[in-house]
Amino acid sequence: MNHSLQKRTEILQDRYGLKTASYLSAAAADLSYDVSERLRAARAQAVAARKIARFQTSPVTAGQGAGPVLTWGTDEGFSLWNRIGSIVPLIALVVGLLTINSLQTDSFVQELAEVDSALLTDELPPDAFSDPGFVQFLKATR
Repeated sequence: MNHSLQKRTEILQDRYGLKTASYLSAAAADLSYDVSERLRAARAQAVAARKIARFQTSPVTAGQGAGPVLTWGTDEGFSLWNRIGSIVPLIALVVGLLTINSLQTDSFVQELAEVDSALLTDELPPDAFSDPGFVQFLKATR
């Protein structure tokens, strides 16, 4: 989108320049010799002072026909620190996920241990909880 907007802006600027030049050329026939020579000298100075467009290269981050990828195979713009900087977030993500998994597993085991210890230290034997009559007794007392 941005590239097409720049292209459109350039086209509009070129059209404006050509239109202005045609108006100036049409009016130049009516000017005196002194004025036309001063304009010619000013035109030569303006052309000499114009900026020359420079093309700048930028590192490519997309493969052919694919989504954005890092170009590991080339050494263009990727020093050792850039590669390390690209790998460190991945390592941090993996370490974070492993830590979260470990903490959740520990909390689940802790909850199961609390339930087991409550069942074992209760006055009722564990077999009473599996007895269908005990379930009926609990419903009746509510």
